[in-house]
Amino acid sequence: MSTQLFFALTLFAFVSSVTPGPNNLMLLASGVNHGFRATLPHMVGISVGVFILLTSVGMGLGLLLEQIPQLYLVLKWLGAAYLLYLAWGVATAGAPKDAEAKRPISFWGAAGFQWVNPKAWVMAVGAFSSYLPAHSGSALVLGTAILFAVVNLPTISLWALFGSRLRHWLRIPHYRRIFNGLMAVLLVASLAPMLS
Repeated sequence: MSTQLFFALTLFAFVSSVTPGPNNLMLLASGVNHGFRATLPHMVGISVGVFILLTSVGMGLGLLLEQIPQLYLVLKWLGAAYLLYLAWGVATAGAPKDAEAKRPISFWGAAGFQWVNPKAWVMAVGAFSSYLPAHSGSALVLGTAILFAVVNLPTISLWALFGSRLRHWLRIPHYRRIFNGLMAVLLVASLAPMLS
């Protein structure tokens, strides 16, 4: 991988990881409702899921989805349904004690979510269609997936950290309910680009 390609991919990974999307909104809400430490498995699950998704797309899954568009349509609607389910969970988190009684998203739940996360798919397909040659070797595919996972973890952690810092301000149940409602609305709104 050339230095120029490395920096371009790193910048793309950073921008696509740090900007708002379903993962980051859920991490922000989890940071508020459960704290940073309890959100760690969720964060690591996202990065591992991104690595597996990117590796799969780079090894040919992206081409399969182009050849069988119905498969992409199924993934899209599964993602929308799961995102609505997660938004409902965030909206109904309730008061601090209620929210803390519920468990944050697990490592496996976060890793699995990447398969139906529209932003993760755009990132994965965009990385290989815009930056890498059509028939990249497995070493380049794995290197790209590792790069994205390494950039992804610290950038998404900022969202959980910010959420954990907001906990103090959202101890009042009314404010917590407003925050959780807003996060749920934003999660649902993140579906708009995918469904249009």
